[in-house]
Amino acid sequence: MAADCPGGLRCERASLHGRRRLLYPGQTKNDGQPHANPRRAMRGRAHMTTGPSQKRVLRIALAAAAGASIEWYDFFVYGTAAALVFPRLFFPHTLSPYVAQIAAFSTFAVGFLARPVGGAVFGHIGDRFGRKTALFIALVSMGVASTLIGLLPGYEVLGDLAPLLLVLLRFVQGLAVGGQWGGAVLIAVESGPKDRRGYYGSFAQTGVPVGLVLANAVYSLAAVWLAPDAFASWGWRLPFLFSLVIVGLGIYVQFGLEETVEFSRSQEDAGSIMAPARRGSPILEVIRAHPREIALAGGAFLANNICFYVAITYAIAYGTATLHLSKLVMISAVMIGSMTMIPALLIAGRLSDAWGRIGIFMTGAALAGLWAFALFPLMDTGSPLLVTLGIGVELVLLSVMYGPQAALFADLFPVKVRYSGASLGYQLGAVVGGGFAPIIAATLLERFATTAAIALYMAAACAISFVSTFLLSGAKSHAAE
Repeated sequence: MAADCPGGLRCERASLHGRRRLLYPGQTKNDGQPHANPRRAMRGRAHMTTGPSQKRVLRIALAAAAGASIEWYDFFVYGTAAALVFPRLFFPHTLSPYVAQIAAFSTFAVGFLARPVGGAVFGHIGDRFGRKTALFIALVSMGVASTLIGLLPGYEVLGDLAPLLLVLLRFVQGLAVGGQWGGAVLIAVESGPKDRRGYYGSFAQTGVPVGLVLANAVYSLAAVWLAPDAFASWGWRLPFLFSLVIVGLGIYVQFGLEETVEFSRSQEDAGSIMAPARRGSPILEVIRAHPREIALAGGAFLANNICFYVAITYAIAYGTATLHLSKLVMISAVMIGSMTMIPALLIAGRLSDAWGRIGIFMTGAALAGLWAFALFPLMDTGSPLLVTLGIGVELVLLSVMYGPQAALFADLFPVKVRYSGASLGYQLGAVVGGGFAPIIAATLLERFATTAAIALYMAAACAISFVSTFLLSGAKSHAAE
């Protein structure tokens, strides 16, 4: 029987003693006799053990980035709609604008409450049945839920049932994105060489800005091409209906990608991949064996989530409702800032391979906390250029943390519970941080009548992440497994 071996080669297990013989691409198990042209054979084998291996890893990393991008596109489309459309569409008109906005952001937060549940469910699937299987289910679930949101009638048609169904579908979105992250980053990290785990892991992290750019690009085009009444009536639904594409990508992930070498090897060491029920629950095992790593990972991710969702979701509502800036100006500022994140993430991931993940991560936390005090003063000027500068710099500084995060979190846990552990840590920070960030920011402004209170909130989150990351410096690395 053929099996995966490191470096993209195949192995043929001998029938008598369980020994393995490396099979190069194009070679069969009967190729035991000398090649008719030994020089050609050596050239072909040398080529296939270097070039194609790197191309294969890059293809896997790009596929993980594509899956993450479309998944996050769906998740962010909801956030933009919650800021611009949902307060009037899915809630009674008798509510004040502030209460309606809080109600819409509350449905946005439901997705974050579901994310730890998704991390646990998909973590179990990913650690038992494979990374790509879990990612496939997450992608299809997100595509179906988002499409249904695009077809959902508003409050005037369904009454109180409209916001209830909206919350239910948002919960499914949260489950899906809670499971997607672990699958995407582990497919990339576990497929890459040991000295480039940070770099290849950062490809999956680019799914966040790419998804955000796609989501806001669609809304920007709709805002330009459609009259306000048409946009509010049906134009907002188009970005959700485009989510059907994600189903096709999920099918490609399931049938077009190989399982990671590290997961396949761990399954062979544990016994048989066809007998997962013999072993205990990976969720319970990782909580029992690695509670400190999970908690500190959640703390490390706190700042990224809080500052990110203040910058991309609350900032749009603040700019349009309080500063009376146009939707196009605010969405464009977020798009430009998001595009700058893409190279920043890749650079930060690569630097973490050379200089260490902890130091790079802590640098990002410190700088993002300081820049929080410049973000809203720049927005308050009303200048589109300065608004874009404020949001863009904050997103780039957050990328210094987010780029190395995939490899940092993956290396905290053994392979057999890695999907569960990394996902739980990540989603813990997400539910405590990002889900409530827009609501807390709006409440702070309402209570204190100054954006300085929001800046202090962001800086405090960065301080927590700084300390949590420092404490992770003493954790054992499982990268060599």
